[in-house]
Amino acid sequence: MPSADTKDVAAHAMHLVDYRDAATIQHVPTRNGFGEGLIEAGNRNKNVVAICADLAESTRMEGFKKAHPEQYIEIGVAEQLLVAMAGGLAAAGKTPWIASYAMFNPGRSWEQVRTIMALNESNVKIAGAHAGVSVGPDGATHQAIEDIAIMRVIPHMMVVVPCDSVQTKKATIALSEKFGPAYLRFARDKSAIVTTEETPFEIGKAQTFRDGNDVAIVACGILLYNALVAAEELAREDGIECRVVNNHTVKPMDEGAIDAAARECGAIVTVEEHQVHAGMGSRVAEIVAQHHPVPIEFVGVQDQFGQSGEPTELIEHYGMGTAAIKAAARKAYKRKS
Repeated sequence: MPSADTKDVAAHAMHLVDYRDAATIQHVPTRNGFGEGLIEAGNRNKNVVAICADLAESTRMEGFKKAHPEQYIEIGVAEQLLVAMAGGLAAAGKTPWIASYAMFNPGRSWEQVRTIMALNESNVKIAGAHAGVSVGPDGATHQAIEDIAIMRVIPHMMVVVPCDSVQTKKATIALSEKFGPAYLRFARDKSAIVTTEETPFEIGKAQTFRDGNDVAIVACGILLYNALVAAEELAREDGIECRVVNNHTVKPMDEGAIDAAARECGAIVTVEEHQVHAGMGSRVAEIVAQHHPVPIEFVGVQDQFGQSGEPTELIEHYGMGTAAIKAAARKAYKRKS
C-alpha cells in the first residue's frame, strides 16, 4: 500500500483541486464547459460552425450563437436532418458541431450518424447533452443511458466523456482541432469540478487522479468525483488504497493505462452513468481479457430504464453513488485475494 505521501502524487501531478474538502468543491454543469469551449473553438477557427435542433439554451450553444452568429444555424426539431446538413458542411470544409439531447442525437439519428458521418469519415462532431439519469425529472424517455454503447461500436467514431465542466471545455476545443467523426457526451445537472486549467488533457490518454495498488477504479464522466470520494473513504475505513483513473476517452481507449491498472492493482472497478452492458466498462473488460485478466466489478445502470426523480436521488437509486462504488471495490479486492 502507498504511504500517505505517495497517495497524493497523482493529484499533484494532475493539478487537481482538493476534492477531499467537500465544502470548497464547486459544482457547475458540464454543459457549461461545452458552451465555453465551443466559443473558443469558433474564435480559433472560423470554419467551426454550430447547428442546433431548437435547444440552444439547454445545450449551451446559445453563447456561440451570440458570439458567432454568422457561424450558427438553427434547424428546429429535426435531428436526422441535423446530421445530414452537418455532413454536407463538413464535405465543404467546415467543422460542424451538432447539438441536441443525447437521447435524440445520436439516439434518434443513429442511422445517419453511422452512414453519413462514420462511413464517410466526415469531420462532424456530436454534442450529446443531458446524458445519463442525472437529467432527473425528465424521466426515462430523455435519459440516454445506452448512447456510449451505440456510438463506440461504430467504426472511426471517437467517444469522449469528460469528468467536469473544465475538462469538457478542453475536450470541445481538442475535438474541434482533431479531424474525424466524434461524440462528446455531457450532462445537464451541476457536478463537482475536480480539474483545473492546468490539468493536462489529451484525447485517448487516460489520467491517474489518485495512486493506489489494491484496486483500480476506472471511471468516466461526472461519477469520477464519486470514485475519488469512495477511494478516500476506503483508505480510511478499510486500508484499501485505490488507484482512480479518469478514463475520459472511451474510444480510442488508452489500452496501456488499462493494462497497467490490471497488472499493478490486480482488480478493477468500472464506474459510468450508463448501462453496464456494452458501455465504457465493457471496453475495459475487453482490454483486460486480451492482456491480463483480473477480477472486474461494474458500477452503472443494471439493465433498467431510468425514471423521474432528483439527479442525486437517481444516482443513488441506480447504484452509482459512493456507497455502491465502495461495495464494488471491496468485492473486487476480496476476489483477487
